[in-house]
Amino acid sequence: VRLVESGGGLVQPGGSLRLSCAASRFTFSSYLMSWYRQAPGKERERVAAFISAGGNTNYADSVKGRFTISRDNAKNTVDLQMNNLKPDDTAVYYCKADHPLGLYAYWGQGTQVTVSS
Repeated sequence: VRLVESGGGLVQPGGSLRLSCAASRFTFSSYLMSWYRQAPGKERERVAAFISAGGNTNYADSVKGRFTISRDNAKNTVDLQMNNLKPDDTAVYYCKADHPLGLYAYWGQGTQVTVSS
């Protein structure tokens, strides 16, 4: 199983980034995909997720209206479009794949996002 995040980097406040997570070696379309982040000294938190097989999504209050999660089952990718970025968005962002029955989950290695002027 592989989850590989990309797209992180340094961006100024108000800027945008698009993160991508490429999945392989499991049945991607069956899994619930989500994005988490962890800032220094803080717990890992979920920022955006697909919460049902029907494609319903859920966002943390802190990112609602600014972040959008999307997936392409043909390409085995899940993206996170992040707009109007703020310094508080600085964190390592992780992609997660949850087994449809909740039996286990896979994590990517993370990608650093730094929002600073």
